[in-house]
Amino acid sequence: MSLRFFEPTCLGGKWCQGCQLDEVGGRLNHSRNHRQILLAKYFQKYLPMNSHAASTLQQKISRPPRSQNSALSYVMKFLSLLFKLLLLTAVLAGCGKSPQVPAVGSGDVILAFGDSLTFGTGASPGDSYPARLQSLIGRTVVNAGVPGEISADGLVRLPEVLDEVKPKLLLLCHGGNDFLRKQSEATAASNVRAMIKLARDRGIGVVLIATPKPGLSISPPEFYAELAREFVIPFNDDALKSILRDNELKSDLVHPNAKGYAQIAQALNKLLKKSGAI
Repeated sequence: MSLRFFEPTCLGGKWCQGCQLDEVGGRLNHSRNHRQILLAKYFQKYLPMNSHAASTLQQKISRPPRSQNSALSYVMKFLSLLFKLLLLTAVLAGCGKSPQVPAVGSGDVILAFGDSLTFGTGASPGDSYPARLQSLIGRTVVNAGVPGEISADGLVRLPEVLDEVKPKLLLLCHGGNDFLRKQSEATAASNVRAMIKLARDRGIGVVLIATPKPGLSISPPEFYAELAREFVIPFNDDALKSILRDNELKSDLVHPNAKGYAQIAQALNKLLKKSGAI
């Protein structure tokens, strides 16, 4: 049996006063009191049933239909919530992913560029971090460290070294001598930034290694992390900091020993794998 009551005419075949067509559901939308009267007449005429069943059906049918604005409001709230969830997922995924660098093949070269920390002062040449890293990853790692070099001199030297070595990846560890000589931290940051840009402009991937400032905390300046975020490059700010806080891992106040350089190589090995280099 179809419920004729919900067709766009009332029981008597005429429009009831106060009735209007619901644009959403395509049915009559009566005022609440008027609807109760119509339902009572409908039950008497079309639905012979016990009082309990009639009352239950009447309650279900007599609920006011949801308006178009209300339905639209629910849809908009749902879409807004869905968008926020998708945005949060993207942000969390981004936070958990390390910046990537081009993969370094077996025939490619990695350039380790810096000062005495790259050169390996405090250990034998075979125990420098570039030498240890080369044995770990099975790639050629060229040691281009110059003891005592400040970042300004490194910036001048870097283009010639890049032309000579033609690396696929640059491991940049510079700025320590600027701090030892109490030169401007802003100048060191500017020089390191220029070195990163110089390599990136040539299509060379860059991994940044933060150098701690001497002092009680032995922590690297914040500009290393800022540069890593600016250029979206992998960087390590913990290896040297941890080593220089441990007397068993350093040869003097500012240089690791063989065990310390080995730890730097292991930390970089993990970072290179995480960033897709190897």
